[in-house]
Amino acid sequence: MQVKRFFAADMRTAMKLVRDELGADASIIGNRRVAGGVELTAALDYQAPAPARPNPALEAELRKTQARIASAQAELTTRAEQDAGKDRQLFANESLLAPELPATPVKPQRPLEAPVAAAPAVDPRALDAMRFELHGLRELIEVQLGSIAWGQLQNRRPQQANLWRRLQRMGLSAELSQALLSRVAGVAEPRQAWRMLLAHLAHAIRTPKVEPLEEGGVIALVGPAGMGKTTTLAKLAARYVLKYGAQQVALVSMDSYRIGAQEQLKTLGRILGVSVTQVDPGQSLLQALTPLAKKRVVLVDTAGLPGNDPALRLQLESLASPRIKSKNYLVLAATSQNQVLKAAYHSYKRCGLSGCILTKLDEAASLGEVLGLAIGQHLPVAYVTDGPRIPDDLQVPRSHQLVSRAVGLQSAEEPSEDAMAQLFAGLYHQPAQRAG
Repeated sequence: MQVKRFFAADMRTAMKLVRDELGADASIIGNRRVAGGVELTAALDYQAPAPARPNPALEAELRKTQARIASAQAELTTRAEQDAGKDRQLFANESLLAPELPATPVKPQRPLEAPVAAAPAVDPRALDAMRFELHGLRELIEVQLGSIAWGQLQNRRPQQANLWRRLQRMGLSAELSQALLSRVAGVAEPRQAWRMLLAHLAHAIRTPKVEPLEEGGVIALVGPAGMGKTTTLAKLAARYVLKYGAQQVALVSMDSYRIGAQEQLKTLGRILGVSVTQVDPGQSLLQALTPLAKKRVVLVDTAGLPGNDPALRLQLESLASPRIKSKNYLVLAATSQNQVLKAAYHSYKRCGLSGCILTKLDEAASLGEVLGLAIGQHLPVAYVTDGPRIPDDLQVPRSHQLVSRAVGLQSAEEPSEDAMAQLFAGLYHQPAQRAG
């Protein structure tokens, strides 16, 4: 038997190291937290028989164990937030952690007896260690379940497995891919299944029935710094001026934080012949908009502030005011990572979003991430930009065109088997997150 230790920053990376070096037959015989990550101890028996086919009974047991771990972790989290007097209940429910041990019967307390002394408070370090162990066990089970599920899909439904790979090449999330594939599960012909799948994807992308500039009113562009808000606002203003003239449009800047932001907007206003209003730090947005009430379109440029900045909260509250009736569009760069896109949405959704504008499509290597966010959060895609030219590189999108472009940008490399197993492990992780 070969026994070896592996060190990594997290459990999934450590599991990949084990599989790469010892293979799928290796057994995990220990795991613990160490400085900088985790340590796994794995063993490989050279006399072990060939791997057996996926066992439905084993998968069911793993699912039950995963549910128990999620329940135990939720129980630990609840107990940790209670006071020392309530910590006794954590140990009374010890059967959650060790169900094979019978619960010790407790004698009923008489009314006149002296109160039982409170149990000592639980050591926070012990709770952290227990949580870490549960988290490690859960990740081990998720990886096992992901590998089993992906292996079963390849063996039983190779066409579905191929569609999964193609969707991953487009950059779509596991949850969206799963929802789309459920729509074509009964289609046997591969080409027809792929065409129907893309049609469902296009149908899921919402676009406004009327262009926002045509509707008029106050239109504000929000989002983190670097997404292209000011450039997009310039393209919108130029698009309107070329079609209707400069008399009925005005520009407003709420960005008093970025160096040169005011001058950039003033320069744009001079070129287009459009008035520019600067909202001073002590001035409310409503006061700045009052003189512009007769303008048909007012375009508002906002500051790209971090999500934890108090000034962002004040900015979003002013945009959410019912007296202003602003239509707020989240500007998202297609070049951003998935986590950046999600963080942007959760930071700026507080102002009430009418939709999103996708920028930098010409620089993107994939559109699956940004389209997945728009679909998942039910954000209509109002405009897309795909170049620096003003206003030529601003278009009103069509959903089928976005899908065609996403297909054209799909990666040329097939996702690895490990990547697909990790993807399916992530699907198993979703119920555990909701349970916790």
